Amino acid sequence: MARLTPRCALSARRCLSGGLLLIACLGAGASNPGTPASGGVPQPVIEAARGGPCVEDSAFMRRNHMLLLKHQRSDTLRAGIRTGKYSLKACVNCHAGVTTNSVNASSTDFCLSCHAYSAVKLDCFDCHTSQPQMSTR
Repeated sequence: MARLTPRCALSARRCLSGGLLLIACLGAGASNPGTPASGGVPQPVIEAARGGPCVEDSAFMRRNHMLLLKHQRSDTLRAGIRTGKYSLKACVNCHAGVTTNSVNASSTDFCLSCHAYSAVKLDCFDCHTSQPQMSTR
């Protein structure tokens, strides 16, 4: 069996004590999850969507909406397909806030609230409209 050198032993002790400290901190916060006192962050406040049920369930969309939008973008750019189940236009038409008529004008709007909460840059609407365009096209 290999023996630890004094330097490795010191490093191992530091790692172990750091891990124990981390476990203790996580355990202390576990008693009140999601409360400001325990360091929890409140969930984003989102206005209800205009339309009915989403094209996929919420958990799937939270994880995969960007992949779906990228795939739809490729279909549009390369094949000229401008309709589809996952088009950005359809998302905006359904998820625009009732009070702002937008998905990113206010902190409670659908896209902006989640992107701000997760600290992810929302740049779709640098080029695309964030307000619904209710057309039959």
